Parts: sequence; structure tokens; C-alpha cells
Amino acid sequence: MSDTATSLADLETLGADVQAPAQIAAVIREQEIDAQGRAYATGRRKDAVARVWLKPGTGKIVVNGRDQEIYFARPSLRLVINQPFGVTERTGQYDVIATVKGGGLSGQAGAVKHGIAQALSKYEPLLRSAVKSEGFLTRDSRVVERKKYGKAKARKSFQFSKR
Repeated sequence: MSDTATSLADLETLGADVQAPAQIAAVIREQEIDAQGRAYATGRRKDAVARVWLKPGTGKIVVNGRDQEIYFARPSLRLVINQPFGVTERTGQYDVIATVKGGGLSGQAGAVKHGIAQALSKYEPLLRSAVKSEGFLTRDSRVVERKKYGKAKARKSFQFSKR
């Protein structure tokens, strides 16, 4: 058959030779687990870096050796950390051990969330699409702008005076 199609019937026969996008199998990722049965991931946000280990358990989250209620006293920060579990409907099914360095509490909570989302997608590769569609696998690259010389802050100027 020639490569040029002159009618709809010719187009249908050409389309039968080529696989439709829905028929192409999606890339299936493999589960990444260490010797202790944990998934490891690194999360980052602002200046904070979180190393996160995820394993099946009762839903206990330990940050820097302390329980999440003690380390992140504000309820809003605890909500941020638990977002990946809520989206994937895995609340209370995994234990998390995280060590966080740098930044403030808000940045650290964002870093732990990023690490948990990555570790979840490594432990259960089928959850990757759900976590990715919520944007939890994307590193939030916004950081504080540096102070410039001749300015009070990054952009704020000193009060102007004519004399």
C-alpha cells in the first residue's frame, strides 16, 4: 500500500498499522527498597533538606528523633506532612523516620512532605501518578532572594530624602 491516503477508508487501514497511544504500555517502575524493607528519599524546600525512610507500620512519624506532634507543634505543619498519605489513601499504613536540617519549620515541613511523596512513589510505584498529579514530587524551587548592597533588604530601599 502507498503512504498517501486519498479517502477515509485508506486512513483507517493506515491507522490499523500504527498503535494507538492508549495501547502503548506505560513504563512500569520497580520498587526500590533497602535491606531493612524501607524506601529512602530526599526532600528539599527552601534551605531545608529532609532524609526520609518509609516502611509499613502504624502511621507513626518521627522527625529528628521526636514525634511529629512535638517537633511540628502547629497543626498546619502536621497537615502539610500528611498530605501525601491523604491523597493516596494510605493514612496510618506507613511509619516515617525523617531527619531534617536547615531552614525554618515551614521549610522543614515542606521538605518532609516532598521526601514522603518520593518515598511513597518508590515503595509503591503505582501511586506515583496520584502523587505526581498533586504536584508533590516537584521540588518547590522558591528561595529567599539575597540582599543587595545599597538596599535595606532584597528590594526595599531606604527612605528617600531630598536634603
